[in-house]
Amino acid sequence: MFQFGGFNMMFPHNNRPFSSSYKCYSVSMLPGNERHDVEKGGKIIMPPSALDQLTRLNVEYPMLFKLTNSRRERITHAGVLEFVADEGKVYLPYWMMRNLLLEEGDMLQIESVSLPVATFSKFQPQNSDFLDITNPKAVLENALRNFACLTTGDLIALTYNEKIYELCVLETKPGNAVSIIECDMNVEFEAPVGYQEPNYGIKKEEPMPEEIATPHVEPIPKFSGEGIRLDGKKRKDSQLEEPMEHTVISRGIPDYDHPFGLLRFDRTVRPSNGKSQKSTMDEDIDANTFHGQGFSLKKGRK
Repeated sequence: MFQFGGFNMMFPHNNRPFSSSYKCYSVSMLPGNERHDVEKGGKIIMPPSALDQLTRLNVEYPMLFKLTNSRRERITHAGVLEFVADEGKVYLPYWMMRNLLLEEGDMLQIESVSLPVATFSKFQPQNSDFLDITNPKAVLENALRNFACLTTGDLIALTYNEKIYELCVLETKPGNAVSIIECDMNVEFEAPVGYQEPNYGIKKEEPMPEEIATPHVEPIPKFSGEGIRLDGKKRKDSQLEEPMEHTVISRGIPDYDHPFGLLRFDRTVRPSNGKSQKSTMDEDIDANTFHGQGFSLKKGRK
């Protein structure tokens, strides 16, 4: 019979972390056809020897890695997509190399890590064009399916409708680096960089200039003299009566001093002795002023 102690000695349970250094390159340098699936996600391509070593070390799944650029002191986290790279090389998405400040062929330290499952994350779009997307949360959720983890401070890139949108990871919970594989994560968006809230307030009316608000009106000139009738007769004394004591406003010129809410019915001519001035003038016209004989255009029958 085999004893459990001897079985454990034959197949030791090794919990040592994986750690190795590789020359890193962008995905565009990977031999063969272009790998757009790698560029759109947050996973790297490692050599087959890394898989052998990870298997011997009994690294738990999902395999997550801490990527460190020691020269620039930059750190991020990633998952692994495939083990098909050339020995001694790893291939990264371009946005990840930019976050790590790496050049083609720089050395990169890779260590296996265990990250907590994400419960919350907050993103900030780097351009207000992101607001043109009808359902940004659905677009982000679909893009994050190609990611294995998130790191606070990273500037990730996602592609939608043949356009690349960059989002900064402002916050992650319960830690600064989290795993997003098979998790329920709440997502929030910060206002895009440079975005300003539109002002829907009521626009204040600008004061009117003084010369427009109160136009200058020239005073109406007064003319003095005697009135002369067309029939040659003299005017009666009743027609020379003083006008009513009120201001006469000429037609076409508004009364700017008119009290608000007051209705004024103007009568500039006062009737005399119960008769209008017109009837008085008609009486003075001689009935015999006009003479003549009427004619008919149509001749009567004889």
